[in-house]
Amino acid sequence: MHRSFIFASIIAMVVFALSGLTASAQTGQLRGHVLFKQADGTTVKAGGAQVDVYRLDMAGSYPTKTDKNGEFVYAGLPYVGTYLIAVSMPNAAPTYQGNVKAGRDIDYELTLLPGDGRRLKLDEIKKSEASGNGAAASPGAESAADRAKREELLKKNAEIEAGNKKAVEINQVVGEAFKSGNAALTTKNWDEAIKQYDLGLAADPEQSALLTNKAAALKGRGVDRYNAAILLKDEAAKTPALEAAKADFKSSVELTNKAAELISKETAQTDPAGQKQQAANKYATLSVRAEAYRLFVTKGDPTQADAGAAAFQEYMAVETDPVKKSKAQYDLAKMLLDVGAGDKAFVEFQKILAEKPDDPDANRGAGLALFSTGDKTKYKEAANYLQHFVDKAPDNHPDKQSAKDALEYLKTSENIVPEKTTTPARRKRP
Repeated sequence: MHRSFIFASIIAMVVFALSGLTASAQTGQLRGHVLFKQADGTTVKAGGAQVDVYRLDMAGSYPTKTDKNGEFVYAGLPYVGTYLIAVSMPNAAPTYQGNVKAGRDIDYELTLLPGDGRRLKLDEIKKSEASGNGAAASPGAESAADRAKREELLKKNAEIEAGNKKAVEINQVVGEAFKSGNAALTTKNWDEAIKQYDLGLAADPEQSALLTNKAAALKGRGVDRYNAAILLKDEAAKTPALEAAKADFKSSVELTNKAAELISKETAQTDPAGQKQQAANKYATLSVRAEAYRLFVTKGDPTQADAGAAAFQEYMAVETDPVKKSKAQYDLAKMLLDVGAGDKAFVEFQKILAEKPDDPDANRGAGLALFSTGDKTKYKEAANYLQHFVDKAPDNHPDKQSAKDALEYLKTSENIVPEKTTTPARRKRP
């Protein structure tokens, strides 16, 4: 009986041992997925993340990576084991999930937060937990300092995203306003052009191109208003009409001044295309501004003559077309003459005559400039220029008769007789 008990006990031990071997041989699947919570707060699938599965009840590690959907699967892990899943990824803070079992049909989810991209090792996790470090006490936990940094980063990224979105919206509004405004400007629909440019400037008040083009539209409208006003016979209606034109000229000057100031503060482009565009914008602004000043000074405010002269000088400095440059020089001289700045006008007419001594209009302008000073010591020289104009100007020149009348006045009233010279003697430039 004693032997039977021993034998039975041996049988039981063998059965127990066999059953234990059978249990340890059972395996299961361990699966899960990894997400990445970006700095802007959105969550995406973490494809290509590093996944390290560590067995805790005995030595064992099983590394892999997530697929493009952020998923990972281990088939054939021992069912009885206890595991820990650690995940990491570039630009992410690592995290882990402990007390994991295989074969339980659980889809483990781990979420990464923005971080330094380091990879967790089992020893590091154990030491961190043993020390009671809050960052390792639970999956994905952060220290207060890390949380503050992450929240600040989220805030900055949100601001950047909002700024980028606003910039896109502004660019779209500005682009549409520029296109529609230019179409109206081309057809001389001044009011519509101004309206469209205003829509763009409401979105971005510092768009120099919009400022310049609006100034061009105001200048064009001002010219039309002025020409219509001077034809009015009703003085009561003429005065406000002229004031409206002058207001357009003034606004045109103000807008181009602002555009020129903005352009002067721009960072110089280094690429050829950028340099070309900057040069084109500057040229357009200075060109429109010079003409706007001419109209404003001669039709609105003569006290702005010096500012107008400076605007012309800036424009001529960037003008490369000889014909346009010559015209601008004459317009500058004529503007000064029209507002009674005779000495200054004479200096500018002299610049033309230095290149073209027989230019009829420059000779006439120089003569009138000297005469307008009221300095009788200059009348003889004035008469010489006027006579040269009469000699060189074609008979159908609209100002030829008025020049003859001026010469006759000088002859009869001031006893001035012009010298018969091919070209009047010119003063040296001051």
